[in-house]
Amino acid sequence: MKSSKLMFVVFLGPALLSYLIIYVYPVLRTALMSFFYVQNITDNSSEWKFVKLDNYINLLTDNQLFMQSLKNIGYIYFWGLLGVMFFALLFAVILNSGVRFKEFFRSVLYLPNIVAAVAMGTMWVQYVFNSQYGLLRSIFNFFGLTGLAEFAWTDDTHLLLSMTIAYSFGCIGYFMLIYMAAMDKVPSDYYEAATIEGAGIFNKFFRITLPLIRNVFRTTLVLWSTGCIGFFAWSLMFSNINWNIRTVTPMVYMYNIVFQDAIGMDPSQKNAGAGAAVGMILTILAVAVFTIINFVVKEDDVEY
Repeated sequence: MKSSKLMFVVFLGPALLSYLIIYVYPVLRTALMSFFYVQNITDNSSEWKFVKLDNYINLLTDNQLFMQSLKNIGYIYFWGLLGVMFFALLFAVILNSGVRFKEFFRSVLYLPNIVAAVAMGTMWVQYVFNSQYGLLRSIFNFFGLTGLAEFAWTDDTHLLLSMTIAYSFGCIGYFMLIYMAAMDKVPSDYYEAATIEGAGIFNKFFRITLPLIRNVFRTTLVLWSTGCIGFFAWSLMFSNINWNIRTVTPMVYMYNIVFQDAIGMDPSQKNAGAGAAVGMILTILAVAVFTIINFVVKEDDVEY
């Protein structure tokens, strides 16, 4: 009995201690810090000034920039989700239908995921959305679509749309692979039986494929939600074009109020405590989103 307890401590102890230090302690410290005014994140806790719920109240009531950042995330989440999931499912179905050169097309569609976000953002800004020689301008001019060729992708009004398109484009291949893996596990006997019964492509997709990959769809929703809540690099890349509040996201806002004054703030506005409050708000938002996903998309144990 004693030897088993000793083995338990020896093997589990280091992992548990690492978890407490690396994950639990920072979360608890961040939660505590959110109730204080902290000039610099490196300040000793004795220098913190207790402000009760002021950080949360200021963020949610008097802070236009932070509220706009939440709206921006909502825009990216909703419209990006529709586009990414539609095209990811479409390409997964096409590539799983027996099309030739499947491996080649799969690699091409996944390729944007292995390129750093900074490089991808630069490509879209400089070579796709460029108003003088960009790819979209050249394509539209080739087909005689002058109006679309003159579309100002990077002006104040359309910058958020452009950023959403660029970010979503890079995500399609990633989710496509997940759906392809799920579809590969569906027995071909189901499709053969449906074909014998006279079912068409759409009936097979909606009555066989979608129900049997529902759990995977639930997983992709969680992954998409996590990516959107932590949206950071793309916002910085597009903010460098033409700064306005349409490109700011909560993570970028938190970074700036904690570490620098790159969004036009004077040094006195830097507040690591408010940054911690932003982190807690995002945590609560993530839990709420995951709860809704779990409620809407039930997890079923499907055996086949």
